[in-house]
Formats: sequence, structure tokens, C-alpha cells
Amino acid sequence: VQLQASGGGLVQAGDSLRLSCSIGRRYFNSYSLGWFRQAPGKEREFVGYVMYGGSRTLLADSVKGRFTIFRDNAANTVNLFMNSLKPEDTAVYYCVAQLLVGSTPTVDSAWHYWGQGTQVTVSS
Repeated sequence: VQLQASGGGLVQAGDSLRLSCSIGRRYFNSYSLGWFRQAPGKEREFVGYVMYGGSRTLLADSVKGRFTIFRDNAANTVNLFMNSLKPEDTAVYYCVAQLLVGSTPTVDSAWHYWGQGTQVTVSS
């Protein structure tokens, strides 16, 4: 399973940005998809995920109300819309995929497949 993330960049605080991650069509309908991030000097942290079929989504408390995650069935992608960005959102963002993610999707060990990461930098 290969994941290809795109959409990172340098923005100012308060701006919006969309990250997108593509997964092969043969896997898209069966896999849960999500995002983690890792800021310099910090632990990797869960951002959000959407269950296969789109029946459930979960976002970290730190991004609720600002970020939205959804699956684009036509494009076989998972998208992360990030609004009202803050400098503390600066991190490398990784998309993840898992066939059976289990009951703890917020831990990185629940996810087997990881994309290459895309840098998001928010200036103050």
C-alpha cells in the first residue's frame, strides 16, 4: 500500500491549507485513512482519521473546530482541510492507512502504512 501526500507549504497564521493523500483504488474502500503530525523536538501526534466507508471521523481536540477530514471517493484520497492555522500547527504531516485500525486509532502503532510526510509551516 503506497500513500502519496501533497499540499503542504508555508502560510501565515489564520490562513487555510488543504492536505491530500492518495491511496491506490484497490485499497481505498477497505482502508481507514488518517493523519498524524510531528513538530520538531516533539512526539508524533494524532490529528484525525476517517473510517473506511466514511461512517466515522475523529479529530484531535487540538484541531477540532478548525480542521476537517473527509474521503473523496472519486479521487481515492483522504483530505485534511486546515483552517485558522496557528504557529503550533507547524509540523511534518503524515498520512496513514490501515485495514483494521482497531479501537485506538489515536496511537501511531495502530497504523501500519505511512506516507512520506509533507511539511506545513505556519508563521506568526
